Amino acid sequence: MLTAESRRRSFPSLERMVYLNTAAEGIPPLEVGAALQEYFRDKQRGMDGREFHFRQWEAARELAAAFFGLTADEVGICSCSSEAYNLAAQALRLRPGDQVVINDLDFPAGVTPWLQQGCPATVRLWQARQGALRVEDLVGLLGPKTRLVTTSLVSFYNGCLLPFRAVLEAVRRHSSALLAVDVTQALGRIPLAVADADLIVSSTHKWILASHGGGLVGVPRQRARDWTVPAGGWFNLEDAFGPGRFERAVSKPGAAGFTVGMPNFPAVYAIRAALAYLSGVGVAAIEAAARPLVQACLEGLRHLPVELLSPPDESELAGILAFRHPKAEEIARHLRSREVHVMHHAGRLRVAWHGYNTPDDVDAFLRALADALTALA
Repeated sequence: MLTAESRRRSFPSLERMVYLNTAAEGIPPLEVGAALQEYFRDKQRGMDGREFHFRQWEAARELAAAFFGLTADEVGICSCSSEAYNLAAQALRLRPGDQVVINDLDFPAGVTPWLQQGCPATVRLWQARQGALRVEDLVGLLGPKTRLVTTSLVSFYNGCLLPFRAVLEAVRRHSSALLAVDVTQALGRIPLAVADADLIVSSTHKWILASHGGGLVGVPRQRARDWTVPAGGWFNLEDAFGPGRFERAVSKPGAAGFTVGMPNFPAVYAIRAALAYLSGVGVAAIEAAARPLVQACLEGLRHLPVELLSPPDESELAGILAFRHPKAEEIARHLRSREVHVMHHAGRLRVAWHGYNTPDDVDAFLRALADALTALA
C-alpha cells in the first residue's frame, strides 16, 4: 500500500517500532497533524474562524458518507461511540416487554446502555461459538418483541467479521427490529457494505487514523424518525433560539440529532484529513496489502503454543488476531522490549494489521513472540 518513502514521510514514528495495536489506537499520518495546526490557525480568527470550521465539518461528513454508502445529510458527528449509543438509547424510548439483542464479542459501548438498571427492556445474549457469531443462533433470539439488534461488524475482542448480509436478512425476516452496527474496527481497514443497517456508529481514533473526540453516526434517511434523540442542547434542535424556545424543544430527526452541542472542531479537522488520506490510498488497496499479513501471522500463530481466540476460518477475519496465554503480561513486556507493540488484557493478546504494516513486521512479531515463549517456558 505504501512505498518505503511514503511510509517514512507520513508515519515517521513507525521507523522505530513494530506497531500492532491499531485496534486500540491508530497512528495518524502527519497529514492529520497538519490539519490540527490548520484548526489552530483558523481558531485564531475568532468568530470569523467558524466559516472555516464549518467547511471542515461539511467535508468530513461528505467523506464519512462515502465510506458508509450514505449521503452527507445522513451522517452526524458526536464525541465518541459511547455517546452515540447512549443517545440512541434515548431515541428508542424502550418500554417494559421490549427486547434488545447483544452479543458476547462486542465492545462495552454498544452493550452497556441496555444493561443499565434504568433500561426497561429485556436483554438477550447472542453467544459466539468457536470464536464466531452464528446466524442460526441469532434467529432463535428474534421475535415480535425484539426492538433492537446491536453488534460490531468486526469484534474488538478477537477480530470476528460479522456476516452482515446474513444477519440483516435474519433480522428483517424474523422480527421488525432495528439493526445497529458499530464499524469502529472496520472503517478504514476493509471496504464497507453496511448502508442497509438502521444505525451505523464508529469511533475515530483507531483504524481511520484520526484523533480522539469524534464519533461518526450514520442514519439512513428512511430511518430518521426512528432515531430522533430527545436530548437537550442546541445544535441538535430544529429552532434553539426561536420565540418558543422556553416552551418546547424539538430535535432534528436522524443523524443531525446526534450532535447536541458545539461540534468538537479539532476532531472534525482530524477526521476530515484522515478520511481524505484513506480515500487517496483506497481502502481496497489497504485490504489487499494487509490481508496477506493477517494470513501469514495466523499461520505463524498456529505453530506456536498459544490458544487462538480468533475464528480459524480466514473468511471470518478482518484485521485483528487474538490469542491467549497464561503469561500474556510477561509476553507483552518482552515484546515491548523489542519495540513490538501489542495489546494485552486478562491473559489475552491482540495484534492488529493495518495498511502501514509490512511483511517485515510479521517476521519481527513472530520471532519476538517465539523468543518470549521460549524464555518463559
